[in-house]
Amino acid sequence: VQLQASGGGLVQAGGSLRLSCAASGRTFSSYDMGWFRQAPGKEREFVAAISRSGANTYYLDSVKGRFTIARDNAKNTVYLQMSSLKPEDTAAYYCAAGSKALYRAIAPVTGTYEYWGQGTQVTVSS
Repeated sequence: VQLQASGGGLVQAGGSLRLSCAASGRTFSSYDMGWFRQAPGKEREFVAAISRSGANTYYLDSVKGRFTIARDNAKNTVYLQMSSLKPEDTAAYYCAAGSKALYRAIAPVTGTYEYWGQGTQVTVSS
């Protein structure tokens, strides 16, 4: 499956952005989806994940209540709605797809996901 992330940009602290990740090539609804981010000089960090049906979602503690992950299987797209953005949210954001049955313990693990998109840069100014 090929993944194409978009929607990044420059925003002031407190602002909002919505990232999108469009999938092609395989049956999108067969994959659990995740969002990760990576700031310069730091390791890639889990942000959020959603099961293939959309019934289950998982979040990094520091984004709970501010970020929402959602998917539209008819459009082969997963979204990350980000609100109340902070400068520490600045990073390249990556979407990922995995065929393993997703559950809380493995959702944050990069090895859970077989396919990765290119990053989209989010910069939050103070």
